[in-house]
Amino acid sequence: MVISGFTYVRNGFLFGYPFLASIQSLLPLVDELIVVVGDSTDGTREAIEQLNNNKIIIVDTIWDEALRQNGQVFAQQSNIGLEATKGDWAIHLQVDEVFHEQDHSAILHWIHKADKNPQVEALLFPFYHFWGDFFHIRNTRKTHPFEIRAFKNTGHIRSYKDSQGFRKYTQANHPHKQHAGEKLRVWNTEIPVYHYSYARHPDLMKKKDDYFQRFWHDDQWVEKHVQGQSFNFNEVDQLEAFTGSHPQYMNPIIEAQNWVFNYDPSQSNMLIKDKFLNYLNRLTGKRWFEYKNYKLI
Repeated sequence: MVISGFTYVRNGFLFGYPFLASIQSLLPLVDELIVVVGDSTDGTREAIEQLNNNKIIIVDTIWDEALRQNGQVFAQQSNIGLEATKGDWAIHLQVDEVFHEQDHSAILHWIHKADKNPQVEALLFPFYHFWGDFFHIRNTRKTHPFEIRAFKNTGHIRSYKDSQGFRKYTQANHPHKQHAGEKLRVWNTEIPVYHYSYARHPDLMKKKDDYFQRFWHDDQWVEKHVQGQSFNFNEVDQLEAFTGSHPQYMNPIIEAQNWVFNYDPSQSNMLIKDKFLNYLNRLTGKRWFEYKNYKLI
């Protein structure tokens, strides 16, 4: 069995993405790793080359900033990487997502097990969403609890919407807006993905957030809503303390943390409706009435 990895990045240093850690966490799992590198000006491509790993295949692209509806450019970049893969299985991480080295053997076990079952099309992974720093996680109805990150590379699976997940299409071409595709049949691995999208300096977080809003909204919306102040990590519904270990590839980034985040639960912006549903979730262990982009089997 051949396993391919794929990811995409543009200006990873400029916006504080842990893209090198993400790539390094994928390399032990795959026979090839397609890295789609958008037109960067901050040394991102050069840093990937300096990893000097013959599994890495760089595909150069230029981002079409006219694709400004529903994060289409992210799905486009993801699909470019997927189309370059040759494996029987494909594993995807976004560049703010990292696998823990202690989970590598378990991930491979799940892939080999699922490969023998024709009913299983993909594997589901839970998420640790880090928020504010590396010691708090957000686990509420405003975050996605699970996503598909590995699947059988049949040629009919493509990135869905803004590349958050994947679906199956009847033909191997790119999905279109009018074609929603089919949800994939999955097994839940219960192996976490460490997601660091909101774990960076508040000034850098604001810079990143402001820039990427343009890929979901037009100029009018951006001009009205984008302000100049630092990102306030306490404008959040609810956080929990994280006391576990991080992937080893993240250690240099965590050690270099140059800001302090003091979580203040009194500033919670959780709606009453969400408070009730969150309580119900914790009481029963189920996330009721929640959207799922997959079919659990």
